Amino acid sequence: MADDIRAIAAGIPALAGFQGRAERLGGLTNRVYRLGDAILRVPGEGTEEYINRGHEAVAAAEAARVGVGPAVIHADPASGLMVTRFIPSAATMSPAAFRDRPGAVARAGAVFRRIHASDAVFPTRFDLFAMVDDYLRILSTKDVTLPEGYTDLTPQIAAIRAALAARPAPLVACHCDPLCENFLDTGDRMWLVDWEYSGMNDPMWDLGDLSVEAGFDAAQDAALLTAYFGGPPPAADLGRMVIYKAMCDYLWTLWGLIQLANANPAEDFRAYADGRFARCKALILHPGFAGHLRAAQTGS
Repeated sequence: MADDIRAIAAGIPALAGFQGRAERLGGLTNRVYRLGDAILRVPGEGTEEYINRGHEAVAAAEAARVGVGPAVIHADPASGLMVTRFIPSAATMSPAAFRDRPGAVARAGAVFRRIHASDAVFPTRFDLFAMVDDYLRILSTKDVTLPEGYTDLTPQIAAIRAALAARPAPLVACHCDPLCENFLDTGDRMWLVDWEYSGMNDPMWDLGDLSVEAGFDAAQDAALLTAYFGGPPPAADLGRMVIYKAMCDYLWTLWGLIQLANANPAEDFRAYADGRFARCKALILHPGFAGHLRAAQTGS
């Protein structure tokens, strides 16, 4: 075990006696390790600027209670350290795994339905437009530039905001950051991990965001929605899902630029942000997008 991980583990009662090897797992901003039957998450540098670790700890515990997340063994809001129970025989998902593992897309729809329909209550709201403003505020203090044309979409973003406000969805407990790697699949059921960005939100955000992260095609989107709704989705829900496919790229563009400014070495975040924005712009300017906007606004 690396010396710093050994020292961290020694300070956590649930891990204090562990003498085995720490296996490094994935993570874009955080360091994640398997220590026997436990998973240790060490928060990334600078994440305290935009992550409330107290809220995350409550959400992770709620997710475990309703059966969509692993048990929380230790959570320290001050340091951001978290320990959860390791889930045996679970594959960490990826776009390829969602494509190749039979039934995986439907199991993702089912786990979303389970958390969204549960009585879980998270302590914060995932407010898309407030987060955009907050990320822009953070970026105003850093030496980094927005992708070319970012502000040119201002009229379209205003129209999206008006459409979503016209028929607001009931807020439910949502994951809000469904990267493929945050899904663990046993083949029988899907689990969700990493509740950093979770909050009460429009449930269609989760479905739209996963579709983007996993690179779903039309057939996969249909399988996700069918599993979630138990049949064809209502037009208004489909419209909101497509809107959020664009808006998650709009938001995570800014997140990527914060990682770039913080010199996060995990990825080329300049390319990440520029690619996100290009995909967002292409979807918003696609001729079919107006129909989804209208369905979300009118309900039909």
